[in-house]
Amino acid sequence: MSDNDLYPPQHSEPLLIVISGPSGVGKDSVIKSMKERDLPFHFVVTATSRSPRENEQHGVDYFFISQEEFIQMIEEDELLEHAIVYGDYKGIPKEQVRQALASGKDVVMRIDVQGAATIRDISPEALLIFLTTQNESEMIERLKLRKTETTDGLQNRIAIAREELKRKSEFDYVVVNRDSHLEEAVDTILAIIRAEHHRTTPKKVTL
Repeated sequence: MSDNDLYPPQHSEPLLIVISGPSGVGKDSVIKSMKERDLPFHFVVTATSRSPRENEQHGVDYFFISQEEFIQMIEEDELLEHAIVYGDYKGIPKEQVRQALASGKDVVMRIDVQGAATIRDISPEALLIFLTTQNESEMIERLKLRKTETTDGLQNRIAIAREELKRKSEFDYVVVNRDSHLEEAVDTILAIIRAEHHRTTPKKVTL
């Protein structure tokens, strides 16, 4: 049976799925793997004021916009949620999510822990999944291997990640993304989504 054979049951409402967790736990890798499986999801593209990293594409990985453009989007209430993360603005375009839900598709968004809390306040029926590593040392090692931060920047990111790890109880599910076991983590996430689609009383997301 393929992944596509299982989504969604005829009676099911579309889900708003939040995949979150600290830096270094593999959120981007999980989303990439889910996309490669050609599942009938809408993957939200986040807007950010930071510069693109190597191999990142505008409109695919993020909408890369200027700080001035981002502030204008905030003032015009075009964002579902937004925050300053490690000195840069990040936010979810509101209309993108509403249109996807209206089409009947499950919506998957990758956001930081702070943003996930905002989404839970806005839409209590959202499905929140906390991605983590086997332990803290594994997470820190992954951050070091990125080599995208200054020494001070890395230490700041590690400190924030440690605090975010303490907030996993705020989520509906926790998924461990072990080194070299990415597909196992993705399979677990898809199993959670399947189960949510088979609730006797489906969640009804409103925004």
